[in-house]
Amino acid sequence: MRIAISGKSGCGNTTVSTMVAEKLGYHLVNFTFRQMAQERGMDFWDFCKLAETDDNIDRELDRRMVEMAYEHENSVLGSRLAIWNMKEADLKVYLKASDETRSMRVLKREGGTLEQRMAQTRARDEKDSARYKRIYGIDNSDTSAADLVIDTDDKTPEEICDLIVKAVEEKNKMI
Repeated sequence: MRIAISGKSGCGNTTVSTMVAEKLGYHLVNFTFRQMAQERGMDFWDFCKLAETDDNIDRELDRRMVEMAYEHENSVLGSRLAIWNMKEADLKVYLKASDETRSMRVLKREGGTLEQRMAQTRARDEKDSARYKRIYGIDNSDTSAADLVIDTDDKTPEEICDLIVKAVEEKNKMI
């Protein structure tokens, strides 16, 4: 079973993907821009700016993640584009949340002010969406590729994890 979990920044991709993988005993793949920036010895935001003009960064990141996910029979791939890039995933989950909820989560993780995080989240969304459209022709707000769409605004990570695990169990009954 291979599970793909996507969503914009602050939706809970990393947290939920980690929890689902742990609960099911699956291999987790959550390789990110932050990790690539570290590999290259770059500041995260400088790396994001570079990615705006170098499409090979996204292509490399996405290729590496999918390859990592297919190295294991049972895996959870958590990434912005997992549900589109891991075409053969057995379950595709899209996490969504309001701009304010996502900004509050980023604020808790990274600090600053809510206003800063709201502006930064909106700007990042615009840049990410434009890149994904340009590189892959993907609209990362279109949830039609997902088998399951979860609004995370009013749910705890544990509740979201349980919904995904339940969907996996239902899928396994059908096989």
